[in-house]
Amino acid sequence: MNLPDALKDFQLQTMNVVHRSLLLVSGGRIGRRLGNMPVYKVTTTGRTSGQPRTVMLTSPVQDGDTIVFIASKGGDDRDPDWYRNLVANPTITLEAVGGDGAAAFVARTASAEEKAELWPKVVAAYKGYAGYQRKTDRDIPVVLAEPAG
Repeated sequence: MNLPDALKDFQLQTMNVVHRSLLLVSGGRIGRRLGNMPVYKVTTTGRTSGQPRTVMLTSPVQDGDTIVFIASKGGDDRDPDWYRNLVANPTITLEAVGGDGAAAFVARTASAEEKAELWPKVVAAYKGYAGYQRKTDRDIPVVLAEPAG
């Protein structure tokens, strides 16, 4: 990995630690939502380590029991690690910050048709996603997480 990519990754990891710290220090009062998007604690299984890996993610769209995540990595040309993990191991654990606890979900990448339908809703929730897509040649994946079972 080159230095600029390592610095970007460090910045994203630091933001995640700060977010978790704010939640802890505030007793969950600060950081439940970012803008109008709810925040979820997402635990995947590491694709190489097999160990649990947890990240805080926002969901711009929720459709019934389906939670939508965007694997944007801020418009980086690389997919985020959490996304690569869930592609390898689609069973994940989700916990809505300030919610009733964790639950098992199965995650998958939205089809082109599903993404075309969801993308306007995603951008309406957070315009930054459109900017992230313009910033990269990578087709930013939309992830659908549905309750397991």
